[in-house]
Amino acid sequence: MNIAVLGAQYGDEGKGKIVDLLTPHFSIVARYQGGHNAGHTVYVSGRKFVLHLIPSGILHEGVTCIIGNGVVVDPQALFAEIDELAGLGIDVGDRLLISDKAHLILPYHRELDILSEARRGERKIGTTSRGIGPAYEDKIGRRGVRVCDLTDRQALADEVRENVQARNQIIKDSTLDWRAVYDELLIQGERLRRWAGDVSLFLDRARRDGRRIMFEGAQGTMLDIDHGSYPYVTSSNASIGGVCTGLGVPPRAIGGVLGVAKAYLTRVGEGPMPTELFGELGHRLRESGQEYGASTGRPRRCGWYDAVAVRYAVRVNGIDAIALTKLDVLDGLETIDICTGYLVNGAPVDELPADIAAAGDIVPVYETWPGWSAPTKGVTRFEALPVEARRYVARLEEVSGVPVGLISTGSDRAETIIREDQPLAAWLR
Repeated sequence: MNIAVLGAQYGDEGKGKIVDLLTPHFSIVARYQGGHNAGHTVYVSGRKFVLHLIPSGILHEGVTCIIGNGVVVDPQALFAEIDELAGLGIDVGDRLLISDKAHLILPYHRELDILSEARRGERKIGTTSRGIGPAYEDKIGRRGVRVCDLTDRQALADEVRENVQARNQIIKDSTLDWRAVYDELLIQGERLRRWAGDVSLFLDRARRDGRRIMFEGAQGTMLDIDHGSYPYVTSSNASIGGVCTGLGVPPRAIGGVLGVAKAYLTRVGEGPMPTELFGELGHRLRESGQEYGASTGRPRRCGWYDAVAVRYAVRVNGIDAIALTKLDVLDGLETIDICTGYLVNGAPVDELPADIAAAGDIVPVYETWPGWSAPTKGVTRFEALPVEARRYVARLEEVSGVPVGLISTGSDRAETIIREDQPLAAWLR
């Protein structure tokens, strides 16, 4: 069965470890959206791998990794990642396929990203300033440069010249030379050619041949351009619909949906986060969980588990099971809160309001549960968890409306519980 693995919160849920852990059950891992603003961290026997564009399945020999047309690709970042993996003993070789319809991030996209954030002032989104948003803007504006465009020199020269000249008028004091951008693209195109191809056709043939596919998402549902906490969102569809549009596969290709959620909540950048913790407790979660962005190093905002957000993600994505990560970070807390609802201007609501600015004060409604003193780190059987931890997981299942099929109790692959009585285990048989 083919499954999708995606974020059920605000990103940074630990999808990299989950995808890496499940990859041996699949022959293809396909990334469907986002750019190198994603940061998927995987630990294998104490070694740390940080992936931004290439799917986390690349660490397994014989697995084909795909970058879909829904991803925006910075060639420099891609090559740097490939070279870094080679230095760590991971040869990408012919195991990588990049959609020839994927759009490229060019130097002026990064400049426009920085300019856009500066203009917003206090209303800034908190982007990574890596050109992701402007590249998607050019895609929608039908002026983007795709991987396949690198083979037509004259058309490429015309497109790059027009784009650079237009951007130079927008970006004050910009003297970017279109010829330099064009020349660099020609060089990059030579190296990219090896991996470029028709992703939709490849996946269709793979499905017909009975090969199992895992669809990998970046960011999280609450950062989805359509379904997230707009405007504090990313520029792509991180939710389940992005699988079909970002890879060219039909909905029936997705047999199951695994949502990844932390046992608490984090968020990077601006935007609402009703359960955010400040002071000593927030600092404690950040340091214990090493909550710093894999792509940027920015400290993440930390808070209690928000069941309202996860229930929303379950509904939007049709999530069948949750992979719960970083349970061990809660070890030693005397009590743990779970947000089960919101009050907006004193009235109960079922989800985050669409118009955040007009919503007024969003107050979380909490349940308080006892913590546990015995460590959960490294535990591999659900029955071996402290009774309070098992009760906490059971309550998360109840308030989120979906079973927890996998629990991560540490950063390494081996530090994981797969519950044999839950849907996920059946998918992997």
